[in-house]
Amino acid sequence: MKTRRTRSQERILSKLKTLRRSLSAQDLYMEMRKNDQAMGLATIYRSLDALKKEGLVHVRLLGTGESVYSLVQEDEHYLTCVECGYSIVIDECPVHHLEATLQQSHNFKIYYHTLEFFGLCDRCANNSQS
Repeated sequence: MKTRRTRSQERILSKLKTLRRSLSAQDLYMEMRKNDQAMGLATIYRSLDALKKEGLVHVRLLGTGESVYSLVQEDEHYLTCVECGYSIVIDECPVHHLEATLQQSHNFKIYYHTLEFFGLCDRCANNSQS
């Protein structure tokens, strides 16, 4: 059964498709206002949560504690600096086989996965040595 989406959810999906990058709810709020598509911040959070539960949007917690949202297009993997929050995308996926095995052995439909390693980027590592 297809889920009926609200107009706000459709507008958020459209905005995420257009921007093609991860955004915090606050950043999304500002983007919507900038394009005369204003909606309340609470509505944005509710819509993002509903879209996440539908498997269309995923949330990633940055090292800074901020949550960012993006469309589920493919699995994502990162190296994230705990000092400045900078993230480097990793193209290869070491867990695709594990995902397929878990999906089958637990009869669980997996929408996406994230894999993130935390540490220090070169710049922050060099600054901490100074």
